[in-house]
Amino acid sequence: MARAAERMRAMRERRRARGLRELRLVVPDCRSKAVLRRIAKEVARLDQAAEREAMRWIEAVSEFDAP
Repeated sequence: MARAAERMRAMRERRRARGLRELRLVVPDCRSKAVLRRIAKEVARLDQAAEREAMRWIEAVSEFDAP
């Protein structure tokens, strides 16, 4: 196990030397039924008119949709 820890430390040092920094994210597990239920409840509470307006704005400012 010590060798694995040493390799990780060396890898982090190499990345820092290249100006990189490790970032760890903790996100909800979308495979969890409890998380899926929570997401469904939140989506059901969204204001459809406000969401349509947000999508119109995103499409208007999107550089990918330009002809």
